[in-house]
Amino acid sequence: MDISVLVGLGLGFGGIILGNLLEGGHFSALVQVTAGIIVFGGTFGATILANSIEDFKLGLRLLKESIRKEDPSSYEKIVRAIVSSAQVARSDSILALDEKVKSYPHPFMKKVFRFVVDGVDKETLVDVFETEIDNTETQMLRGARVWEDAGGYAPTIGIIGAVLGLIHVMANLTDTSKLGQGIAVAFVATIYGVGSANLIFLPIAQKIKGRVKQHRRVKEMILDGAESIIGGFSPFIVEEKMRTYKTSSEI
Repeated sequence: MDISVLVGLGLGFGGIILGNLLEGGHFSALVQVTAGIIVFGGTFGATILANSIEDFKLGLRLLKESIRKEDPSSYEKIVRAIVSSAQVARSDSILALDEKVKSYPHPFMKKVFRFVVDGVDKETLVDVFETEIDNTETQMLRGARVWEDAGGYAPTIGIIGAVLGLIHVMANLTDTSKLGQGIAVAFVATIYGVGSANLIFLPIAQKIKGRVKQHRRVKEMILDGAESIIGGFSPFIVEEKMRTYKTSSEI
């Protein structure tokens, strides 16, 4: 798992719980099943209604992908494969890359270089795969939008839960045994709504967007490398171009 996920969740929820304890509160006071049902049931219901089951499933799949720790060596593997291909194309021919295609470390790279081996010109190659990159990014961002929507609905549903709790209090003013429970549901529902939006849903959406941008950058690097090889650039120049796609985390 990505360490930033554990650190972020630990600091976020830990700070709230610790602050509550320092103020003399109890952890059990923050656990209200009724408030949880209202907030999370209402939030996910509204989110599915606003999107679709397919988009919701996509959002869940991208959640798993976004919290998974990526292989830090994957960038170097792709760069080495592109530079090696440039060397083969320069010393032999582009057709000689046919034997290397199956060994490439990225599925998008295999697809792009299959076109290269087939003799597709640069303009057609760029046109086809830039369209694919754009369409894939658009589709993936739909998954991020699911979590953004959840982050927008959760605070409002939390307010609804608070109002329901206060209604329960007002309806039982003569029964003091029920006042505490009603007030607890009212305030905890608000905490659940605002807290889940800002500590879970919206950060997840941003995490997914970051991964989508990262995947796009890798694909653009692969496409640029293939275009450079078709253009006859030297392996040295190809490698230098690939290095410009390196992010701060890969330096």
